[in-house]
Amino acid sequence: MKPAKLPIFILILSTLTISGCKEKAGNSSGKEKPNVLIILTDQQTNDCLSLMGNPNLHTPYMDSLARRGVYFTESYCTSPVCGPSRSSLLTGRMPHETGVVWNSTFIDPAVPTIGQIFAEAGYNTAYAGKWHLPEGYPAQKDRDSIAGFKVIPFQSLEKSWDKGAETDGPIADAAVKYLADYDEDKPFLLAVSLHNPHDICYVPREPDAYAKAPEIDAPLPPLPANFNPAMKEPEFLEEKRLMDHYGDELLKTKDYTEADWRAYLYHYYRFAEMVDAEIGKIWNALRERGLDENTIIAFTSDHGDGAASHQWAAKLSLYEEVVTVPFGISWPGQIPAGRIDRQQLVSGIDLTPTLCAYAGIATDSFTGKSLKEAIEKPELPHREHLVVQLEDDKLDSTRHARLIRNHRFKYNVYNSGKNDEQLFDLWNDPGETENLAYDTNYQTIKTRLKTNLGEWMIQNKDNALEP
Repeated sequence: MKPAKLPIFILILSTLTISGCKEKAGNSSGKEKPNVLIILTDQQTNDCLSLMGNPNLHTPYMDSLARRGVYFTESYCTSPVCGPSRSSLLTGRMPHETGVVWNSTFIDPAVPTIGQIFAEAGYNTAYAGKWHLPEGYPAQKDRDSIAGFKVIPFQSLEKSWDKGAETDGPIADAAVKYLADYDEDKPFLLAVSLHNPHDICYVPREPDAYAKAPEIDAPLPPLPANFNPAMKEPEFLEEKRLMDHYGDELLKTKDYTEADWRAYLYHYYRFAEMVDAEIGKIWNALRERGLDENTIIAFTSDHGDGAASHQWAAKLSLYEEVVTVPFGISWPGQIPAGRIDRQQLVSGIDLTPTLCAYAGIATDSFTGKSLKEAIEKPELPHREHLVVQLEDDKLDSTRHARLIRNHRFKYNVYNSGKNDEQLFDLWNDPGETENLAYDTNYQTIKTRLKTNLGEWMIQNKDNALEP
């Protein structure tokens, strides 16, 4: 069901009534600076929306936002961990540069955030929702500002702030109120960070709180084609499956039956639909104020989820379902609408430089690259390869892994354990079922990617792996 449209006579009346507000918010002539709305979800893999052809869920608002502009399917987080990835989204820098390689860590104060950059450029900057750098919710701690943003207050429905089912509604309502009340001469940068579908973490942790397969009165999603674990999985990942602390969802799903995994997917998709409804509130509020025409909207997620692929729950791996995320950006009249880009390699470090480029803010303090040229000239390659970093256990700071991907092949390397390399041909094996790292026919390709990774790490002063 598509978002409801207002009758045309109401739209005309609204336009006449709030034209003064539109001028103040920079929405009348197109010459003013654009407003910017960033929408973040948590733990959403890029297949977890109906736009991508997934018939097991319905996400009309995210689909609508994607169709409003350009949607990139080859989009990767910088790290499949909440805090590190968020630090990259907000700074345009990799986790080792922001100082956030594990959760519950402050961004290095020497690294400017998008809030600070836009505030210095004359924007009102505000943040609603989950932060995780280091505290989960600054509003819970009565913080009034964080890293260049004004904190928008809200109150969780329950005393606990751990679940999106309790926080996402109040976060969205707070963002709606901010938009409804906005009456400033300056343009705004509003970041809204929602929690779901992250609640999937609690399905294995609180098994009595969620319906089991026989209790679900609805068709269950089928198992993914790559449901079985990869052949000769790296020992690094085998060890992760048995950890009883961070990422313990893996241990708790170790004895899942196929029916249990299908129920897991059922709940995952329901959480995505829940957060989509909250995004709809914000999207409709923007349109009701007449601010949508001169507002850049970007939406993405901090990382994905295993989503039963390779029988992996949670994040903390380099499998595609975990490291790929939605990434859409739109601005009517400036960014073409209705384009799905399946070619360009996009990273979370590209978000901040892209928004700066479209807002006309000049700065070169990024490791990421603006997507503006890739959007305007999609025939040109945005980058030849990208890198994802993984530090999966704060209690054992010696564990590191890196991913490098070009347009066809993906190489993963782990710094400990047997079978420490993986190479996948994503064109012929998108489910990553055949590890080519030890196949004699692919050694030239592996060597090239290892060389590219080594050069990237030297250039970017990433010293996590031994040469």
